[in-house]
Amino acid sequence: MSEHKHQHGEDCGCGHDHEHEEHVFMVANDEGEEREMVMVYTFESQDSAYAVLLDRLDPEQDGVIFRFEEENGESFLVGIEDDAEWERVAKIYEEIARTDGEQE
Repeated sequence: MSEHKHQHGEDCGCGHDHEHEEHVFMVANDEGEEREMVMVYTFESQDSAYAVLLDRLDPEQDGVIFRFEEENGESFLVGIEDDAEWERVAKIYEEIARTDGEQE
């Protein structure tokens, strides 16, 4: 996946008021096809922040998890390349999703 610029604010863990804003990103897959993705959830693990994005046109598809990184005062999303990091954050998000599903 490609990198995407993302500016943080002050209202939540990643700085966004998710109830009032929809954060849409154009994400290119390995074949170069772009999809509109919407940030639906953020969480932290081991001093890093992560965002879960869903396909805007097909929200039933599995979400994609990206890591927030900062450089020169700007925040952006990057794909997770490390298998151990991916498994760790995927397990965290699966637990969050399971818990949220039980509360509904």
